[in-house]
Amino acid sequence: MDIENIKKVERESDCLCDSDRLNAVLDRMAKEISADLKDKNPLILCVMTGGIIPVGHLTTRLSFPLQLDYIHATRYQGETSGGELHWIQEPKISLEGRNVLIVDDIFDEGITLFEIDKYCKAKRAASVSSAVLVNKLHNRKVDFNIDYIGLDIEDRYLFGFGMDYKNYLRNVNAIHAVKGM
Repeated sequence: MDIENIKKVERESDCLCDSDRLNAVLDRMAKEISADLKDKNPLILCVMTGGIIPVGHLTTRLSFPLQLDYIHATRYQGETSGGELHWIQEPKISLEGRNVLIVDDIFDEGITLFEIDKYCKAKRAASVSSAVLVNKLHNRKVDFNIDYIGLDIEDRYLFGFGMDYKNYLRNVNAIHAVKGM
């Protein structure tokens, strides 16, 4: 990948949500999650790779005992559009009898989250809920409901705060949209 092109994409992008607004969103989400899960010994399941930054920021706002693990399933593999779902890593902690909260960066078409939810239920989790930082607004989604949504954002190609552009720009401390995409 041409790093100069990556820098150009970032430089020319539109900032849709800055770090101050992201902090307020994460505070609100943590409050909602705490109200529901604080007494349920939850297992938080980070969806890699995009969920790593939202999970890190969200879990530091949760002041109750919890366990953290990850699952790695992806449809993108560095591309700008999704394909077949690839299972890369299952959680190490048993899901049986656990109250599982799946956390991901974005709810776009929902195929990955839908399949991870099915996986958790097949592993006999006591309950399964989901949280995403961004819900992309369009009508191409699978029939799946997210329990905790940070932001609703227009249907554009997004990066930052876990979301990537060709495997770059996840570390941007804001949410940006690529011009022309």
